[in-house]
Amino acid sequence: MYFIDVQGTLISDNDKSPIRGSIEFIDMCNEKNIPYMVITNNTKKASNDFYDYLRSIGFKFDFSKYLDPLMLLESRVSKESVAAYGADEFIKTLISMGYTLNYENPQTVLVAIKEDFDSSEYAQMIDFLLSGASLVGMHETSIYAKNSKRYPGVGAILKMLEFATSTSYAVVGKPSVAFYSESLAKLKKQDISAEFSHVTMISDDVKGDLGGAKEMGMKTVFVTSGKYKTQEEIVPFLKPELRPDMVYDDMQKILEAI
Repeated sequence: MYFIDVQGTLISDNDKSPIRGSIEFIDMCNEKNIPYMVITNNTKKASNDFYDYLRSIGFKFDFSKYLDPLMLLESRVSKESVAAYGADEFIKTLISMGYTLNYENPQTVLVAIKEDFDSSEYAQMIDFLLSGASLVGMHETSIYAKNSKRYPGVGAILKMLEFATSTSYAVVGKPSVAFYSESLAKLKKQDISAEFSHVTMISDDVKGDLGGAKEMGMKTVFVTSGKYKTQEEIVPFLKPELRPDMVYDDMQKILEAI
């Protein structure tokens, strides 16, 4: 059974088109009744909208097999008094969910991803945190890839803010225990015997997604179709216990190896 990442794993970071072998992998799981969850750190589009997009480009799976951080947000972060930082689409989605934005004296600093954070935004976040606001990340990705460029991911930004302010942080999406636990709960509806030790997590984020999965007892497969060009860029620098169990170029190579 599988947990399967989306960006950089099923779809391209560049044009959001299906990566080689990705549609076929989902089809194979459907045909063989292999339990799986499509779990993404999407925060730019409303959950139903992003799911509908994946369906529109050829991925055939039910919404019950989909999970993103926005689906857990309301249970983790109060809708009152939030200073939110991220792409315009993320801010609009928060407003549509009923979140009250506050950039004067917020209770929570909520960080998602965008490629053009500037120093004034970081300065504002730091002031809020030093004034007592809590720090929450929508996820903890190591690197954000877009338009053939790589930027610090939300995880890297959270670490910077933690170091600057000595404020600990919580994470809504991957690789938080809460997110993976919710994924497992949904997987159990497909197979009641499902446990983390039965799950193989497939992702292009070897530090964030796969490191957290490894710590929870999952097997891990690293694909180099997203954030990293080769495993040599990152795997040798990981702690031995957090290195992936297997490395493949893309989903097609995984299919060929099964």
